Amino acid sequence: MIPRDLQPDRLLSAYASGIFPMAMEDDELGWFAPDPRAIIPLDAFRVTRSLRQVCRKPVFDITVDKSFEAVIAACAQRDEETWISAEIVDAYTELHRLGFAHSVESWCAGELVGGLYGVALRGVFCGESMFHRQTDASKVAMVYLVERLRERGYQLLDVQFMTDHLRRFGAVEIPRSEYEKRLSKALEVEVTFTD
Repeated sequence: MIPRDLQPDRLLSAYASGIFPMAMEDDELGWFAPDPRAIIPLDAFRVTRSLRQVCRKPVFDITVDKSFEAVIAACAQRDEETWISAEIVDAYTELHRLGFAHSVESWCAGELVGGLYGVALRGVFCGESMFHRQTDASKVAMVYLVERLRERGYQLLDVQFMTDHLRRFGAVEIPRSEYEKRLSKALEVEVTFTD
């Protein structure tokens, strides 16, 4: 059962305000609006030469929304502590059913080996988590995601917190006030992640 705090209307309202939830210790829910906020500027996305070569080879088959539940479950299965509780899984699976949460999957020989998921709301895509079971599988999914966002006219790729991994893709940190301005503009754009 999805708790009241994670009902779809509450979640979507939070994302439209620049706020997102994470499960804390004992699965207690926390709400976050980081300052600074990490984003990947779509026009400054960086792909290394080696990753570009991997993308050109027929190593991975990429799909969209084929196995959302498997992707979020894989993202939640970490050796270290995870912020993706069972309630978060249920809530985002419902958002997926309603057409707001999406996944990009990387397959190799018919097996799911990597992917990512996030929330699409008008012209913003809020990346939530990614996983890989094979080298470069999640990176190739990220490249595909950015290409899709560019093609469809998205304005903002929110990645929440900076990591070394995201920095290699060109992620930058901006003040929350600047993030809120960009978010407001992105929410004026009517685009869709899937047809």
